[in-house]
Amino acid sequence: MAQFATCQFRFLFSRLALIVIVSANGPRVPSPGASSGRCRKGVTTMAAPYPGNVTPLAQPAQDAPAAPIIRTIGLPDLHEALRLGWEDFKAVPSHAIILCVIYPVLGLVLARTVLGYSVLPLLFPLAAGFALLGPFAALGLYELSRRRENGEPATAWDALEVLRSPSFGAMLGLGTLLFALFVTWVATAQAIYVAAFGYEAAAGIPDFARRVLTTPQGWWLIVVGCGVGFLFAVVALCISVVSFPLMLDRHAGAADAMVTSLRAVARNPVPMAAWGLIVAALLVLGSLPLFLGLAVVIPLLGHATWHLYRKVIAPDPNPRPIPPRPPRERRSAADFPAALFPWRRRTDA
Repeated sequence: MAQFATCQFRFLFSRLALIVIVSANGPRVPSPGASSGRCRKGVTTMAAPYPGNVTPLAQPAQDAPAAPIIRTIGLPDLHEALRLGWEDFKAVPSHAIILCVIYPVLGLVLARTVLGYSVLPLLFPLAAGFALLGPFAALGLYELSRRRENGEPATAWDALEVLRSPSFGAMLGLGTLLFALFVTWVATAQAIYVAAFGYEAAAGIPDFARRVLTTPQGWWLIVVGCGVGFLFAVVALCISVVSFPLMLDRHAGAADAMVTSLRAVARNPVPMAAWGLIVAALLVLGSLPLFLGLAVVIPLLGHATWHLYRKVIAPDPNPRPIPPRPPRERRSAADFPAALFPWRRRTDA
């Protein structure tokens, strides 16, 4: 029994000594016996691992899409984009009723609300805010122009196909950002008016026009309000001039689309500034006859924006395959209540 304990003690001591030697001198260890040789072999294997078993910490992204190529455009390209947008509008004119009638109706409702609740100073900021929400509101128009460009059927109902786009979530996120910008602009315009005239409401349109056009506070309101509104419009233009068409065409994320839009504006500052002035001028013209002209202006600008995107962004040399969209399920009018709860129908099946 004592001999067995002595052997165990010697074995543990030799292992401890081997660990100390390896820690001090690296993988080169003496070989006192067969067991040391086996241990040395194991240590050598651990010290020099097989290269195929090593996983690099950083691997190159082979499938990362390349950044879109920005072209340099000129003022004639803006004219061409407007001409092509007008051709799209004439080819599918019925969508103006379905997609854009909301703008004149909304304008009339806002005008009536403003006059009824004595918040007349907000009428112009609300009308100017169409320029901030326009890029998102024209999603269906981009889809129609894309379909006509590819030779696909383009009807008013086909504009709703944008809702099935893989990047619709990103579009919705950027649209929410533009809506927040719109709300901030309206609140800022209200604060500017209060700073100029206080909280006293105008008695009517003549009184409001007299305040704004014949008093020093009114001219200060015009200068400051237009200057601040210009800054809001510049921000909206820079982050959305080609963002939504890019997300629809290449299914890019919202951040990548905004970065590409900023690059496009930086590459073409003069044409993009001219485009912003064209958009503002057309929106003003469309808003003058009780907002009814927006039924033509909004579709024209939406289609023209798609063609402007085609001129600014070069085609993708290596387009990634996009999985086909699932076929749309045809439903009967008799299934109307059940169609609102598709998960119930799957459970019942």
